[in-house]
Amino acid sequence: MAKNVAIGIQNFETMILRDCYYVDKTDLIREWWESGDDVTLIARPRRFGKTLNMSMLEAFFSNKYENRGELFEGLNIWKYEKYRKLQGTYPVISMSFAGLKDDRCSEAIYSICDLIREQYGLHEELMTSEILSEEEKNIYKQMKTGVSREHAKKAIYYLSAYLCKHYGKKVIILLDEYDTPMQEAYVNGYWEEFTLFIRNLFNSTFKTNPYLERAVLTGITRVSKESIFSDLNNLAVITTTNKRYATAFGFTEEEVFHAMDELGLTDQAGVKRWYDGFVFGGVSDIYNPWSIINYFKEGTFTTYWANTSSNSLVGKLIRESGAKTKTLFESLLAGETILVPVDEQIVYNNLDTNEGAIWSLMLATGYLKVLSYQKGEETSGNEYALYQLALTNEEVRKMFYQMVSDWFGSVKGNYSDFIKALLLDDLDAMNDYMERVTTQIFSSFDTGGCGETQRGKSEPERFYHGFVLGLMVDMSGEYIVKSNRESGFGRYDIMIYPKEKENERQDGIIIEFKVRREKREANLEETVEAALKQIKEKNYEAELIALGFQKENIRKYGFAFEGKKVLIGK
Repeated sequence: MAKNVAIGIQNFETMILRDCYYVDKTDLIREWWESGDDVTLIARPRRFGKTLNMSMLEAFFSNKYENRGELFEGLNIWKYEKYRKLQGTYPVISMSFAGLKDDRCSEAIYSICDLIREQYGLHEELMTSEILSEEEKNIYKQMKTGVSREHAKKAIYYLSAYLCKHYGKKVIILLDEYDTPMQEAYVNGYWEEFTLFIRNLFNSTFKTNPYLERAVLTGITRVSKESIFSDLNNLAVITTTNKRYATAFGFTEEEVFHAMDELGLTDQAGVKRWYDGFVFGGVSDIYNPWSIINYFKEGTFTTYWANTSSNSLVGKLIRESGAKTKTLFESLLAGETILVPVDEQIVYNNLDTNEGAIWSLMLATGYLKVLSYQKGEETSGNEYALYQLALTNEEVRKMFYQMVSDWFGSVKGNYSDFIKALLLDDLDAMNDYMERVTTQIFSSFDTGGCGETQRGKSEPERFYHGFVLGLMVDMSGEYIVKSNRESGFGRYDIMIYPKEKENERQDGIIIEFKVRREKREANLEETVEAALKQIKEKNYEAELIALGFQKENIRKYGFAFEGKKVLIGK
């Protein structure tokens, strides 16, 4: 095996010619070709080798690589005489939408038009073709100079036709990271206009194109068929739960451990804990290739993959989500599993209204792994499945801890002081600090959009879950932080206790939140008493007693809210 471990090379030819460390994924060529599918969409997380595999497909099929079989010598695909004869025999159009991250719709469409113009520039041989008519050459020349928004809708169709006529063979079309501009369209608020443009472009390119031999699209998500693929009934969709191409993206454990042996690396358990955990098509123990390559290069365990993107969309959806989603996210951070319905079609324009869609997005982006799933009920004629999900691995867990920590960056000093006061049972200091913390956390976790009559209810609820997330991050080293769990005869809001009890007198803590009800409580002091009464009557201390805590070492606090006012009592 080549010992040259290189970072960031996404071009297959460059990878081979530089004798870089390469895990052989050429069997994807055979598996895809023998599938016979017209148009294949493969969804995999970012940095999982999609671009390198697309470059490999281009190098194998494109007639621009005719007689370049040496690139594949010694690799799996070259064992088959049938495929040796197939190499370098097709006209190929290969594009990537990976760099399309525009703030406005007009700019996004212009960027696509410019990409198409570049494609025309790569096929100068058409200008001297003896088969194309003068009219066709004039259209080609016009497109090569500049592609308008109107002409873009059929520009790839025309280029396919000209290449097919010139070479006497239908074209293969490769489109990498097709959904990058879709996400930008959603985040920046131009979804409807942009998807109308893309739908027309994709229809003429992949559906009504008689000059198309086959096509492959890759991306992170499976955008809903209704959004952009409504006219494509010839589309084979391969998501992370589909069994096809299961080992073509990412590294298997056998591949990782074999490479480690050759590179003289021995900490297999550490590599497994940090970078294993992905499951594609029922095949478990798939490793994150970007992180593995970086680990091979640097020899240090850290969050390589998580640092390749701002993860802004997932972070935004979690932060602005309601109580149910935040409670489930708290469970994930605590190392637990959740059972939720998942629809693998991402409906971007429904993300704001369908909180459950976040789990579909997190699964597609690789942050969650599927432990099991069961057939669900039918709702509105659609059948869904319940998925048991967990955070994928240690790298992802640390990424989310950092994300939550960043949310509290502006209040970190006050927040840490509050935790110190809580552990010291300093009630005055807790109240003092909480007056400042609540205002800033309310602002961070209240999404707006709720009416005035709902404000009193939504703000404390959002604060409570934001508060729990902050506690989990700041106290995770030495303490267990739980929320909304059953104990005694009800569900407590927060329970905190040390991971390791150094002595029998260490304290466990129970916190109950209450919003003041004007008809029942004259002031916040009475609301505090109502919270403490609930802790007692519901016997929330039962779990701590079962863990070995003495009654006298269980501290109970009531948090009373009225708007943004807060009072803590015990």
